[in-house]
Parts: sequence; structure tokens; C-alpha cells
Amino acid sequence: MAKSTTRIVRDQLGSIRRVYLRGNRIVRRDDFAQFDESVLLLHGFFQTRNVWEMMEDRLRHDGYGVFSFDLGGLFWRFNTRSIRDLSELIADKVEGICKRHGLERFHIIGHSKGGMIARHYVQHHGGDKRAKSLITLGSPHHGTPTAALGIGLMFGGLVSRSPMQMLPGSSLVKLMKKDTFPPSIPLTSIYSKHDIICPWWCSALHPRPGESSMKNLPVRGVGHTALTYDPEVYSLIRGELTQASELWKERGR
Repeated sequence: MAKSTTRIVRDQLGSIRRVYLRGNRIVRRDDFAQFDESVLLLHGFFQTRNVWEMMEDRLRHDGYGVFSFDLGGLFWRFNTRSIRDLSELIADKVEGICKRHGLERFHIIGHSKGGMIARHYVQHHGGDKRAKSLITLGSPHHGTPTAALGIGLMFGGLVSRSPMQMLPGSSLVKLMKKDTFPPSIPLTSIYSKHDIICPWWCSALHPRPGESSMKNLPVRGVGHTALTYDPEVYSLIRGELTQASELWKERGR
């Protein structure tokens, strides 16, 4: 049966009631460091961390500790600050959390802009010493043309310059593609052939010779925001987390 227009819009942009109107009101848990494996979740541009509700439930059910950050932004909730500023903020918050909770390393899952923040954190703010793996969901590793709509939404950059950083050919995109991603950290890009917000060719990684830690996992029939709750996508995430965890156990031995 064909999807209704309402469902298509929801799968691409997310639920207005569950994601946008609820702000960042989540149940805070401080037990994530008590698990053998912990996961940091970073949400995307103009969304809130409520987009992770189903992902967090699934990860906790499967025995993972989970934590996320309020990334602030427009109306103190919508993640509109620059990727550079947020990656630095993440670095500061992570170090404080690791010291308080005795957390050494963790996995990162970033959706859309959240994946770019995570990648910048790993490549430029010491995240390579904390991350076990990075999984991005519909992240514009090469920029995305729809960021131009975000520029309009942000009144031509007056409210936020973040969408400009996600345009193809932006200085930030060029910088992250130029710099080498740490070979010890698996980087997996999961993207959908039916993602309208970030078309698949914007998310597909192009490893250079020797960059064997990078992997692409394409899916079909999944909208941009639906990447955070689609069961097939979660199955892929679960497999990547398991492989990364085994890799670090081998290194420990």
C-alpha cells in the first residue's frame, strides 16, 4: 500500500508533536557508564533529541548505556549553532562526563547534522581518544543542496550560519574531506535512496586508498528522519556496534 502524504512528510521531517513541540524534555538517566558499551546520540539540524526516543529504547533493551546532549540553538532547542562550536562543546561536555562517571570510551551515532558534529569532534577535538566507532545516519558528508532551504529558513544566515556549513563545497565540508579520519575508528554511513533532505550521494563515503575503516550501508524506502527509528536501520546499527565492540575487545586482549 502506498504511503500517505502525511506519513511521507513525517518520515522525512519527523513528528511535529513528538519531536518539535516537546522540546528537549527527556527522562535523564545517569547509568550509562555502568554498561559494558555506551552510545552517545547526536541529533540533527532544527530537531531535538526527542527524535532518539525509539532508538534509545531499543539500545537500552539490547544492553547499551545511552546518553545525549541538549545542543541548544534557536528557542534553546533546535540545534542551529555552528558545527565547529558544537563539536567543541561536545568535547568539553564529554571530558566532564568521563571524569565524573569513569567512562573511557563509547560509540557515537549521529543523525544528519549530528553526524557532521560527531565527525568534526573526532577529527579536530580529541574525539579519536574517546570514540570506539561512529555511525552516521543521513549525514551530508559532501554537503547537501537542500541546506539552501535551511539558509532561507534562517533568514539568509542571520539567525544561523549552520546551513551554510552543510552546502556542497563549503569550507567545512572541504576541511573534513581533506583531513584523514582516524583509521582505528570504524566510520559507517547509513543512508537511504529515498532520503529527500539529504540525498544518498551526499552521504556516501569515498574512502581514499588505505582508509579501510570506512563503510557505506545503503537502505531503501526510508525517509530522512525515519532513519532514527526504522527497524531495518536499527538492525544495521546493532550489527555495526557489535562488530566495533568485538574489535575493541580484541585490541584489549
